[in-house]
Amino acid sequence: MTDPQPHLLVVDDDERIRGLLQKFLIRNGFLVSAARDAAQARRLLAGLEFDMLILDVMMPGEDGITLTRDLRRSLSVPILLLTAKGETANRIEGLEAGADDYLVKPFEPKELLLRVGAILRRVPQAKPAQAAPKMLHMGEVRYDMDRGELWRGDDPVRLTATEAALMRIFAAQPGVALSRDKLVGDAPEEEGGGSDRAVDVQITRLRRKIEDDPKAPRYLQTVRGEGYMLQPD
Repeated sequence: MTDPQPHLLVVDDDERIRGLLQKFLIRNGFLVSAARDAAQARRLLAGLEFDMLILDVMMPGEDGITLTRDLRRSLSVPILLLTAKGETANRIEGLEAGADDYLVKPFEPKELLLRVGAILRRVPQAKPAQAAPKMLHMGEVRYDMDRGELWRGDDPVRLTATEAALMRIFAAQPGVALSRDKLVGDAPEEEGGGSDRAVDVQITRLRRKIEDDPKAPRYLQTVRGEGYMLQPD
């Protein structure tokens, strides 16, 4: 039996950097969710369990150090801070706030990978044999992130290959609007999944399986000018 993929949360207000980090870490065997700011990170932390947090220090609103200090009051999850400030005083401030490590931008992706691996190896591995599955809830419907399964009550909901791929993409970034271009690029081309129009068709099908009223979607929302967003409970 293989070990489950470590689930990381990347928090960075720079969309380009956030996307690059997420893709790089996924390619290297991690399950990765992403948030654009501290407020969105808190919403994800309220509903999901993570093995590690990667926080940018310089964010508008609540910065990474303030967020780290507050999270340490109730969470022991490892935290790696990313910052453009490399002075000793800045590193000390981050470590005193409760961070496990500190990486100065710009950095080599391999160094990030090594730091993440080193931190995770230091974390005690004594987890329950039957760990609770990572679930997203949408009313009576729930999505098992580990298994990629959709359930309505006790009944499984069958997903096509393209629908399953789209659910994995949405579930990795709940509350984030994803453009049609991203969905076209990340979803397989089966069932005509390689065009904007095909994505719209697949979204319509998914809504029929998720929503109580697909014509007035509550969970799989259209974000005008941006694309689609999964907004679980």
